[in-house]
Amino acid sequence: MCLPKPAEQRPRQQRGPLLLCYITDRLQFPGGPAEQETRLLAKIAECALAGVDYIQLREKDLSPRRLQELAVKAMHAIPAGSATKLLVNSRIDVALACGAHGVHLPSHDLSASEGRVILARGGRHDAIVSVSAHSLADVARAESHGAEFVLFAPVFEKAGTANPRGLELLREVCNRAHPAEPPMPVLALGGVTLNNAAQCTSAGASGLAAIRLFQDFSAFTVVTGLRAVAAGTAV
Repeated sequence: MCLPKPAEQRPRQQRGPLLLCYITDRLQFPGGPAEQETRLLAKIAECALAGVDYIQLREKDLSPRRLQELAVKAMHAIPAGSATKLLVNSRIDVALACGAHGVHLPSHDLSASEGRVILARGGRHDAIVSVSAHSLADVARAESHGAEFVLFAPVFEKAGTANPRGLELLREVCNRAHPAEPPMPVLALGGVTLNNAAQCTSAGASGLAAIRLFQDFSAFTVVTGLRAVAAGTAV
């Protein structure tokens, strides 16, 4: 009788379509503040039209008031009927005020369950809560508290510095023991490109997240390329 391979040796199977997340950073766009905002809103609209699943509004330098103003504009930039969801980074109050689809929480912030309680008190019982993760413990905590998904980083690099163990750690968290099926999706983040995306999906990642990949190139080209990687048809 053939025994099944241990979990760490089995090839991971992609569960459902590849999830894609664009993380914003308007300061990476050229020009002054007004032009950067215009370019950012245009990129948000482009990503939504291209079929990106989530857009994380991550403009940490802005005050809560300015972030809320930008978040309202971002919501309006997403075309009506689009399946793309806007998540506000960290600020649950801003997410509630602007009608965003949910919030993204740092790994050592509120737990996903605590964030969901606050959102529910604000009348948002259907809000999405995603969480950053940098270790297996972070992933397990997020999953136990009911996060929709985690962004696991850094996989290939952080702030331009290579991370030699990132892919190994990604494989470890994707092959983790989990309490139920299907497991919480893990999206790979940190230096992800069209050239290395297949390594992430082979490690078991359910999706991919990036800033530069979406901001520096056509979102339509990027989404098409990443979907081809997930389907195993990339050249």
